[in-house]
Parts: sequence; structure tokens; C-alpha cells
Amino acid sequence: MALQEIGIKSKRYDLQSFGFKNSIINWNLDSTVLTEKTIELNQGVLNDTGALCVNTGKFTGRSPKDKFIVKDSITENTVDWGDVNIPISYDTYSSLKSKMIASLEGTEIWGRNCYAGADPLYKLNVTVINTTPWANLFCGNLFINPSNKELEEFEKGWLILQIPTFEAVPEIDGTRSPNFTIVNFTEKVILIGGTAYTGEMKKGIFSVLNFILPHEHQVLPMHCSANEGREGDVSLFFGLSGTGKTTLSADATRSLIGDDEHGWAEKSIFNFEGGCYAKAIDLSAEKEPEIYGAIRPGALLENIAFFPNTNSVNFADKSITENTRVAYPISYIPNAKVPSIGNTPKNIFFLTCDAFGILPPISKLTKQQAMYHFISGYTAKVAGTEIGVKEPQTTFSACFGRVFLPLHPTKYAELLGEKLEKHPEVNVWLINTGWTGGKYGEGKRMSLKYTRAMINAAIHGELDNVNYIADPIFGVLKPETCPNVPTEVLKPRSTWSDGEAYDRQALALAQLFVNNFKQYEDQASKEILSAAPKTSI
Repeated sequence: MALQEIGIKSKRYDLQSFGFKNSIINWNLDSTVLTEKTIELNQGVLNDTGALCVNTGKFTGRSPKDKFIVKDSITENTVDWGDVNIPISYDTYSSLKSKMIASLEGTEIWGRNCYAGADPLYKLNVTVINTTPWANLFCGNLFINPSNKELEEFEKGWLILQIPTFEAVPEIDGTRSPNFTIVNFTEKVILIGGTAYTGEMKKGIFSVLNFILPHEHQVLPMHCSANEGREGDVSLFFGLSGTGKTTLSADATRSLIGDDEHGWAEKSIFNFEGGCYAKAIDLSAEKEPEIYGAIRPGALLENIAFFPNTNSVNFADKSITENTRVAYPISYIPNAKVPSIGNTPKNIFFLTCDAFGILPPISKLTKQQAMYHFISGYTAKVAGTEIGVKEPQTTFSACFGRVFLPLHPTKYAELLGEKLEKHPEVNVWLINTGWTGGKYGEGKRMSLKYTRAMINAAIHGELDNVNYIADPIFGVLKPETCPNVPTEVLKPRSTWSDGEAYDRQALALAQLFVNNFKQYEDQASKEILSAAPKTSI
């Protein structure tokens, strides 16, 4: 049979020239149709609020060790090759692409023309081809959907080809495992095979933007959430898992620009996405009412379990995975800002869960310190977060998203420094949402009430004219007072019963920072290196 194309498609994008033939392609279907088709194919069911529930199979998370970048004239001398960015040859990529396209002959597939980047100056056109309707629904929720007129004028950009049932043969196809993700910057193609986990598509485009935007446009891509106050003041929240990024950026008095991926351009902060991909484990209407309320028709729930004999979700059930997720359009959040664009940020918050109880609950960073801590991306795992973790373990992830950075981390830090140099009015804060009064097991977790009070004080300018003292080891500036926060809480050493024990632990943590930073020293400027903590006093 000839290639059949159904739905509203771009008149300018020709998949036949790419090699597709003898298939039925359903273009740009809405969430209702995609949901109905998923149920018809027995690939998902509805929960009691009307959201579509699916299981992604073997993979319930990303597989970073199976992600490759084609090494060619564009990437050879620009990509930071290593354990994060693993090279693969063009021949290997080309062979797999041909096999994947051939596997689609005679099948029904789902296509979508969409884009990433809410700022029109930097938007990236993306065409997605999926073999399941619910994966296409995910893309409709997470990327930005053009209008019908924009669809007719849609220009060829990047292509994502996702075929979960297509598995590579490693000894023949040159991959590490049967599953793989391959990014080709020359052909502008992402191949995803052997995994149905939808996050691979979302983060694949994020990695592409992390290469293109700083390299070609001097736009800083950021793994952060962003919100905006009534006066147009924007705040950014960076943080690894468990630091409170989602919780602290959710504020009913401020508009949500986005919850995960943004760009800092010359005149804007803009969301890369058109939706949210929120963790659903232990979700409740009391703790996160906005996310809970977004679980309705059109939303996609992944890898959840129901209470017995019901279609009511048991959000505490981890039997499939702790990484249960819900994907929904950003318009499902009542205070979302659409289009998702804001002004240059006024405040930037680096969130860390310091399980050693050393870092201040809030401190102000100089430009040099901001660059240093941005590269460091510090937090700590505690007992219970992973199998085998019995005591606090430091975790460093450059730029709060190392696995998504095609360029060397110092490139992003230098660009951050340039932004801060150009906008000296921007405040950068380090927020410790971890322990106080001692390390994990001895002290206690920082009060969320106090953390919120400190962030609100920073946002409202109530820390602009207070006295600061420099931390003797980390050099960060600690406010001596903060509205609605006891003074002693602001001084971590005074919360410990043994001050000398605090000093020893502080020096030990400083040494961990220094040890981690050795991998970046050869490309880091003297300006960045000057912000390293002291390892002796």
C-alpha cells in the first residue's frame, strides 16, 4: 500500500523523502482521539478522574549509559566526550535508522509537528513519529503545539523516531544494549529504540537545546523551574532530586512559567516546553494541589497502580517504580503563564539538601561563587533514597543536570557569569533544605516553613539591607537576620551542640567540593577557581 496520511499535517514536511513508505500516519490528533485509540488497542485504561494510565514496560526511567551522539564534523571538536556523551559512528547510526524505518512498513503510526521554546526567536521545530498513540499524546502534552495555520507553514526541523519494540543487536549494531538513544546533530535526528519510557524524548530535545542555544545563540539553557510575581519579577529554582525544587517553586501568589527546562536569552526567560512531567509518587491534593488537579482527561499517568478492584490511583504504591509520572499541558495549572515567557530573573535559587548539616539555610553568592556552585551542583543522598545507601553520600551533578550537557560544564558556567556580569541586579542564593543542628541521624531536617520564609524574604527584597557575614570556609554571605526566621537558625554552627565537630565536618565537606572540582580545573577560569572553599582554617 502507498503511504497514507491522516489528519492535519504540514504541507512542507515530506516523510516519504526520509524513507517512510507503505504505512498509515495519523498526524496531530488531539488528546481525546489519542486516548480513545490507546484504550481501543488495549494499551491503557482510564482512572476515576479521566486520565489515561499506561505502563512503559521494562524501562520506567531513562538509560543514560545507552545514549549516544554521532561523532562528525559538527560534534567532533565541540562535544565534551566521555561517560556522559558517548560517541557513535555515522555508519552505525545510518544502519539502525534504515532498519527502524523498514520495520514500520505496513504499520499504523502517529506523527506530530510541534516545537520547543516559547520564545519565537529561539523555537526549535520538532517532528515526532511514534508507534503508540499514548507516546504521541505525551509529546502533545510536553512540547508546544502549533496552531492549524502554523502547521500548514511548518518547516522541517528535528525528527524524533521512537520505536519501543525495535531492539538493536549489540554485537551487530554497535550499541551497548538492545535499547538505545542516538542523537545526530548533522541530520537533526534522534533515534529511540527498545524503550517506551517517554522521558527519553523530552530529554533528548533538552540535550539538543543544550548544544544549540549556547553554541549558536549565547542563550543559557537551564535545568530549573521558573515563576513570576505580580510585578513581573522572575525567580529561578535549580535543584537535584529531593531538594524541593517543585515544592518551593509552586506558589499560588506567583505565575508558573515552567517546572523543568528554560532558556535565558538577551531579553527573556522562556520555557522550552508546553507542559509538565511531574513525579506522582505520594502525590496528594493536600501536598501538591495543582499537580493533583491536573490529573484529568488529556493527562497521561505512567506506571501507577490502582487500589484493588477500583480505578482509583494508589499514589503511594511503588510496586512498579518510584518514578511514577504524570504528563499534562501547562494550561492545566491554574496559575500558569501562557505563553511561558518572562523577564530577566531577579532572583536565582540553588537548592541543596545538605545531609551533613553544614551549609547555611540561606546565603548570598558572589558571581564567582555562583559559577562555582553552578558547576558543582551539590546535594546529598540519604539513607532510603537508593539501595545500599546507609549514610549520607555526596552527589555532584554539574549545572544541576550533568547528563544533559553536550558541552563542557564550564561553557555553561561562563555563560552564566556573563549574564550575571551584564545584570548585576540579579541575586543568586544558595538554599539548604537539608539538615541543621547536626548531620543526618543527629540533627533535624530544615523546617519547610522557615525555608519558604527565607525565599519569600529574598523575593520581596527584605534581605537587601540586612547585615551579612562571610562563612569562614565556604565564603558565602550569611544574613544575620531574616523576617519570620529565628536568628539562631541562620547560623548553622550555633545549631550544633559541638562547635568543633561542626568545624571538622565543614572542612570534610569542603574537601569533597574540591575533590569533585578537580575534573573541571583544566578548563575553569581563575575567576571560578577563586570561589573554591577552604580546606583548612
